[in-house]
Amino acid sequence: NAAETKPNFSKGVIELGDLTDKNVGQLKLINQASFPVNYNSSFYDDLQRNLSLAKLAYFNDVMVGAVCTRLETVERTPKLYIMTLGVLSAYRRLGIGSLLIKHVLEEICKEQSQVASVYLHVQTSNEAAIEFYKKFGFEIKGVIEHYYKHIEPPNCYIVERKNDFYTGK
Repeated sequence: NAAETKPNFSKGVIELGDLTDKNVGQLKLINQASFPVNYNSSFYDDLQRNLSLAKLAYFNDVMVGAVCTRLETVERTPKLYIMTLGVLSAYRRLGIGSLLIKHVLEEICKEQSQVASVYLHVQTSNEAAIEFYKKFGFEIKGVIEHYYKHIEPPNCYIVERKNDFYTGK
């Protein structure tokens, strides 16, 4: 019976935690389960060089989601790029993704006040993700055709919003 295997979400405690060298393997599993693309070891090596740019989500002490970002300069403007934000499918629609994006917009952006905006790529067919990011003030800024190599459709939107803590320095 499927109802017996579904976690009891009414008694759930959701917490955020830090990425460490001890739990990066769990992050790899979350990403493998959440995204149609695989991330190579350099992705995880880069994260471990700047641990404050990633955050993990736990439901009753079990890792169920994560957000991974990096600092970039685009056309001489510092930006924060959301590389991944994913929650295991059984734990979606519980506010975990919202908690992760709020952490990015309120905590990481505050720490990185030199960053003018936050952006990411979203597959054009992923309507749930597009609506999710719009709820947090992101806007579609453009389309990149053939961005994805091994998934259909291969096109993505560039979705972006300003950093509320931007100081221009």
